[in-house]
Amino acid sequence: MPTARKSQVSLVDTKYYHCISRCVRRAFLCGEDPLTGQSYEHRREWVAEKLLLLANIFCIDICAYAVMSNHTHVVLYVDDKKANRLHDKAIVIRWHKLFKGNWLTHKFVEGNELTPSERIMLDDIIDKYRERLASISWFMRVLNEDIARRANKEDGCKGRFWEGRFKSQALLDEAALAACMAYVDLNPIRAKMAATPETSEFTSIKKRIEHVQHGKQPKSLLRFAGNPRQNMPKGLPFELEYYIELVELTGRCIRADKRGHICDTQPILARLQIEPENWLKLTTRFTKMFHGAVGRRHVLTQFCGHLQKKRRPNLTNCERLLG
Repeated sequence: MPTARKSQVSLVDTKYYHCISRCVRRAFLCGEDPLTGQSYEHRREWVAEKLLLLANIFCIDICAYAVMSNHTHVVLYVDDKKANRLHDKAIVIRWHKLFKGNWLTHKFVEGNELTPSERIMLDDIIDKYRERLASISWFMRVLNEDIARRANKEDGCKGRFWEGRFKSQALLDEAALAACMAYVDLNPIRAKMAATPETSEFTSIKKRIEHVQHGKQPKSLLRFAGNPRQNMPKGLPFELEYYIELVELTGRCIRADKRGHICDTQPILARLQIEPENWLKLTTRFTKMFHGAVGRRHVLTQFCGHLQKKRRPNLTNCERLLG
């Protein structure tokens, strides 16, 4: 029986989560079907556009993503503080961009006066909307339902398009976050769909590189804020230039189909205290090495404690690869 989503998410421990959605029976979401010769490549743009659109509506930021032929990867940052800061009208307006709402929410948005009983009813509805706008489950539900409907309509069929549920992994520390992001960004290269990060269509790394060339960071993705420090602004706790260079070096090793060697002087690896050999394993076999939450022993122990889990999944591999 699948694990309840609420027992996989603990925002007290981490705001970062890696989510994977696969097509049922490994059917083609995108790309070209070698059996029929039919191309579904245009659907990758559907996913990327919807993903970035939802990031502007939900209180959830995108750290990394890759749209593959029969599955998608996305690393999300849940900004629950933002959801709590937004005033009631902003919450309802955001929700109306996704769903129709009801007569009461429209009456409120239009500025009409509410009776005391209507206000009580509205407060309950807004609380529900506020919670959902910071929910990974709702984010992935809206994304996957829209793509499934469009694909089924195009194929002229009905029924399930995605496997039962998306998978999610809690990324409990910087090492897990960096490794998972690199794993996601390099997925098309490992699958021989692209030769370099800057030519990997429908990935976050390509979008970041395009903006870096103009000295900017994409507004649609969670920005890199630099090394962790006191009073740190919201953003990924790495230097953008080091991360891109690290992805490039790692990708070069993968394309050569060798274990290779990642430069020991990379600032991000040195700071995270990950051996280059282990880094290559992390960024080529992340989902095979880990099933569930990922992080060093102390943060994994805290995470399991908050969710009242007796076992610590992945502990052996976390200690061996993350230190």
